[in-house]
Amino acid sequence: MNAAAAAGALSTSDRQVSVSCRSISARYSRISVVESVHLDVRGGEMLAVLGANGAGKSSLFGAIAGIVSGSGNVKVDGVELGGMAAYKRASHGLAFVPERRGNVFATMSVRENVDIGLRLLPVAEREAQRRMIMELFPILQKREDAAAGVLSGGEQQMLAIAMALGRKPKLLLLDEPTQGLAPMVYDLLQHAFDVLKGLGLALLLAEQNLPFAARVADRYLVLSHGQVVRQGGRADLEHPDELADALLG
Repeated sequence: MNAAAAAGALSTSDRQVSVSCRSISARYSRISVVESVHLDVRGGEMLAVLGANGAGKSSLFGAIAGIVSGSGNVKVDGVELGGMAAYKRASHGLAFVPERRGNVFATMSVRENVDIGLRLLPVAEREAQRRMIMELFPILQKREDAAAGVLSGGEQQMLAIAMALGRKPKLLLLDEPTQGLAPMVYDLLQHAFDVLKGLGLALLLAEQNLPFAARVADRYLVLSHGQVVRQGGRADLEHPDELADALLG
């Protein structure tokens, strides 16, 4: 599926969406793990948040999504979401696919899982969005009657992303989507992300898989001990070996 063929799945305003996060902090009880992170993402681009295990990537994404205690301003398409509960942020166009596997209903079919993601859309919009999702991930269409629990790890990850897309989000947060997956899945994910960027979504990717991030991201920032220590664009990403020290730092 190309972006032009699926453009009807998103409105013009969706394709112009921009995201602004200011002074994002995250904490667990009294322990601060992310401090005053600023980032911006335009519709149609992917920003990669790079860092080693424990750098604070998941906590940052959780704070943006509203599922981790924190503070800061999160604007999506001009609407301030900071301070809102997670479900309200979702209703304003923010979708989050967490790092953990099993983000699907294992005993339900693929189609039923996708339908759960679509349930909050107006009825008139659901079929078009379902069609876009199934064209984005053809393997899910082939296996739509199968129980989600029998899918491979890569297929379950695609299904989790498909469910997140069911609300027609404006911002999609993807926390280490390649973790534990076979490299053969990378091409399928890269194609999906390229299509979604073509449709105008703003994409935030948390990764420690630097070669994959270099394939899909337009810009990056490096997180270390909860703080941004480096940022840049495609020119740096085309030479990922030079970023390795920053990630390990």
